Amino acid sequence: MADIAAAHTGTGGPQESRKIVEHIAGWALCIVLAMLITQLHML
Repeated sequence: MADIAAAHTGTGGPQESRKIVEHIAGWALCIVLAMLITQLHML
């Protein structure tokens, strides 16, 4: 079980921080879209 966890842990390199930025940007886009739909009473 420990070897599976070790395989999934990253080294903290630039590739990993890029994934975090993309993840945050994706969530921010979802929130902005939800706010827009709510403001325009589309649902």
